[in-house]
Amino acid sequence: MYEASPVEKGAPVEWKLPPREFYEALGYDGMKDLMYRFYDEIYDSGIANFFPQDEEEFDKVKEKNALFFIELCGGPKVYNEAASGTDLNEYMLRIHDQFSIYDKSRFEWLGCMETALRATDIDQKLKDEFWDYLEKFSKLTVNSFTDGSTYYATTAV
Repeated sequence: MYEASPVEKGAPVEWKLPPREFYEALGYDGMKDLMYRFYDEIYDSGIANFFPQDEEEFDKVKEKNALFFIELCGGPKVYNEAASGTDLNEYMLRIHDQFSIYDKSRFEWLGCMETALRATDIDQKLKDEFWDYLEKFSKLTVNSFTDGSTYYATTAV
């Protein structure tokens, strides 16, 4: 099982992008497959309510987010237009601002990714490096806390 540590509100998070080798090991179609399997897990999870319930709309989310991760991992620039020139990671954080995301939801999200990642047949070291990015960066998406407070992180350290 992959490790995931809890969020400390306002604490700096040091993260680094996944290595390009992750994308190279999977290729364009392999990345889409990974992300589609991940979102299929999401659709049946406790955080499905964050996503469109209409199947056609959900498929659009899967496609868009697959393109995000393809570009993020060093693949072709297929998502950049959607981000309008903004840093991809900062753009992704701002997209999440519209949702109340607690650490519990983050753990559910990571669990869905773990399931999809475990079924991905590439070198374990590459999967571990991808997980490291996801585990750390996802802390920045948590913006709601059980004490009733909110905090919106940025990618700046």
